[in-house]
Amino acid sequence: MARYVVLLNWTEQGIRDVRDTVDRADAAAKLFTSFGGSLVDLYWTMGQYDLVGVADFPDDETAGAAMLRLGQLGNVRPTTLRAFDREAMRNIVAKAG
Repeated sequence: MARYVVLLNWTEQGIRDVRDTVDRADAAAKLFTSFGGSLVDLYWTMGQYDLVGVADFPDDETAGAAMLRLGQLGNVRPTTLRAFDREAMRNIVAKAG
């Protein structure tokens, strides 16, 4: 599984219905599972982003599809970053020479 960091900002709809944010997070976890992925962790944050998540998906295309679907729900706008663990980074550096 590939790992992703997901930076999220509430839309006007999302902030208007902020009382539902924890329930929406649970729904997002189910959505990710329906795409063959998982929501590893989610944090509500202060600063540039309203939430920061960590998710696993089988591949970039699946992650992209899940993020599009999440955005279609209208509560958040995701920015997705592909993340590499130590082992993956060792392999990348080794390939680079």
